[in-house]
Amino acid sequence: MPLNAGDTGYGSVPGPGLVGSVGATESAPLLIPEEEPEPVQLWQPMSKEELEAAAGGPGWRKVRCYLVVLFWLAWVAMLATSIAIIVMSPRPVPTQLRWWQKSLFYKLQPDVLTDKQAEGSEGITALCEQIPYLKSLGIGALILDGLFDKGASPLNVTVAGVRLGTLPQIEHLITESNKAGLKVVLDICEVDLVAPQDVEGNADRPSNMSATVHQGLRFWLQQGVAGFAICDTDAAYSEKTLLEWRAVFTEFNTQEEERIVVVKQTRDFLPPLNNATLVDVVMRSILPHSNGNMSTKDIADAIEKDLQRKEDTWPSWTIGGKASPDLKKLLLVLMMTLPGSPAVQYDEDLDQRQNVSVRVVSPPGENMPSESNTDKEKKKRLAVALFSSLSHSRAREEALLYGSFTFLPFNSTTNSSISNSTSPSPPPILAFLRSWGCVHFLVLLNVGSEPHALDPAWAPRLPKAGVFMTSTEMDRLGTTALESLELQPHEAIVIKLFESGSYS
Repeated sequence: MPLNAGDTGYGSVPGPGLVGSVGATESAPLLIPEEEPEPVQLWQPMSKEELEAAAGGPGWRKVRCYLVVLFWLAWVAMLATSIAIIVMSPRPVPTQLRWWQKSLFYKLQPDVLTDKQAEGSEGITALCEQIPYLKSLGIGALILDGLFDKGASPLNVTVAGVRLGTLPQIEHLITESNKAGLKVVLDICEVDLVAPQDVEGNADRPSNMSATVHQGLRFWLQQGVAGFAICDTDAAYSEKTLLEWRAVFTEFNTQEEERIVVVKQTRDFLPPLNNATLVDVVMRSILPHSNGNMSTKDIADAIEKDLQRKEDTWPSWTIGGKASPDLKKLLLVLMMTLPGSPAVQYDEDLDQRQNVSVRVVSPPGENMPSESNTDKEKKKRLAVALFSSLSHSRAREEALLYGSFTFLPFNSTTNSSISNSTSPSPPPILAFLRSWGCVHFLVLLNVGSEPHALDPAWAPRLPKAGVFMTSTEMDRLGTTALESLELQPHEAIVIKLFESGSYS
């Protein structure tokens, strides 16, 4: 059979363009190579020119505006939060104190000035001359004692003792004191100010004698007297009598010039009144009354007892009992730093005339004053400096004026040789804290006759450092660390505490 040499026969070669053509089979590669990837461009930072061109675009301008607005909104929010925290945080509220709560009382008898006066002038006149000086010391009120005879009848209320000068002199003293800004309180303790009821026994209608008492009170109030001081043992210390006195006071009281009643406590406990507002000030003694000087142990016990007492009425502290001269300045520091109004007894070291008289002329043949006169002058200057420092610190420091009071028990750390011996241990250091807000005043009292160092673990919550405000010898200056502080015998120190790195 002839071979078919047609287009579709065996061995035929496909025409060009066909898949099965020989030319296409031979020219096609056996392996098809993969496509080469596109070259990757590495990241490069923008040049300065490119960055300037991009930053000037509208998108970046919006971003910058949003960031600035966000910054100021955050800053304002933080400021508002800080203000809210300060406003809403608890803080002490200043107490509106009356004039007697801010005043320093000075108790004296004009006849004492008469005995001390070298030229023989009257005690009332001598006191008038010292009024500006007493005001400069920080004294705010005078308590005049001894103007009336003890046990005098109400008819003699307006008549002063003959030995103390005439009535016009006393009126002049009150007038000059008020001009200088010194209040005057008359001490009428043990003066008979309560008249018996009339013979009919009508208790509702005051007798002529009672009317005379009221007339006498009005007389002194018209002269400018700021109040009266009575004893808790007087018959006038009763609710009925004090209510009558209050009715008289209302005729002369003003918002700035309020008349007061001072009660001198002579017993361990003040007899209670149903109406406690009838008494403005209760004058208490730090030391109990005694015939002789008290021992340091008794004095320390008495002070510690007073420091732990809770007062219901506004107190006014006075020394009361007798102590050795070495403790005189310590007790003054204690009175000035306790809550209440201190009532300082007349001190010849504070007498202006006595301060001048110590500068005596040396006897013939001597060029320098004697050592005793020099010591006296130094002592008086120290007493005046200490008194002025305490009075002015109390007037300007809120913590000392109406700050809170905290008694700090002290764990005595005496030497083992002393503690193991049979001899009695020395009195410990007495301490208390006056605080107002973040300001703290630490008062330390060493009643004993031996130096005493503070125990570092005594009060761990207290700040460790402070600055000296005053001391009994006026020789403590600058900052101090409590852990290295040592108190000298019969020394009192007032320290203003502050946190580390802060003087607030």
